[in-house]
Amino acid sequence: MSATDAMKDYLVSHPRMIGALFTLVLLLSQVGTAAAGTYTQVGP
Repeated sequence: MSATDAMKDYLVSHPRMIGALFTLVLLLSQVGTAAAGTYTQVGP
């Protein structure tokens, strides 16, 4: 059994985790964008 099959079986058994994982990925992508947008360089 591969890791992919194990993850699929886990998500089939716990469908609410799909939403939780999606939310986590969404928040992480927003944090990365916000961190990149707040960088300012002073000087040359």
